[in-house]
Amino acid sequence: MTETKKAKGGSQIVKLAVILFLVSAITSGVLGLVNMFTKDIIAEQQRLKTEAAYNAVLPSESGYTTIEFDPDDPAFANVDALSAAGDNGWVVELTFSGAQGSITAAFGVGSDYVITGASVIDHAETSGLGAKITEEGFLESLVGQSEGMAVTKDGGTVDSITAATISSRAMANAANAAIAACKALG
Repeated sequence: MTETKKAKGGSQIVKLAVILFLVSAITSGVLGLVNMFTKDIIAEQQRLKTEAAYNAVLPSESGYTTIEFDPDDPAFANVDALSAAGDNGWVVELTFSGAQGSITAAFGVGSDYVITGASVIDHAETSGLGAKITEEGFLESLVGQSEGMAVTKDGGTVDSITAATISSRAMANAANAAIAACKALG
């Protein structure tokens, strides 16, 4: 009698494993199809968002020329893209750590190595706190700043967002990195 129970229990495990495999295969197939149909739309939306960020930080009537750089050079740490905005300066796109995750932002750097604008492209900061780095008031506090900027808590002139010093500090440090990358171009 116990032998039949063992045999029946073994076939039950196989049956459950096959069902689990089929459910996983169907789910993976559906996710793959959804990705296939939406990846181009998502990429286009990201391109438009990045283009708008570039125009917000340093408008250029002649467009932006991509500048090649050595990603292993420490001067370009965290730099995703670097573009010349005619004779006006450069736009530097960086991805760096914030309080809750990665932040991707674009910084305009004038030919005098002063920040002309900042725009957050993507972030994972806390809504209502660190997410305030996207607000115009905070972004404007970076404009006109030069190398060595810091938040007021660190003795600088950039007003940090209340209860979001880590996010504010990350943006100021990224703006400094953008300036340093432009200076490294020569």
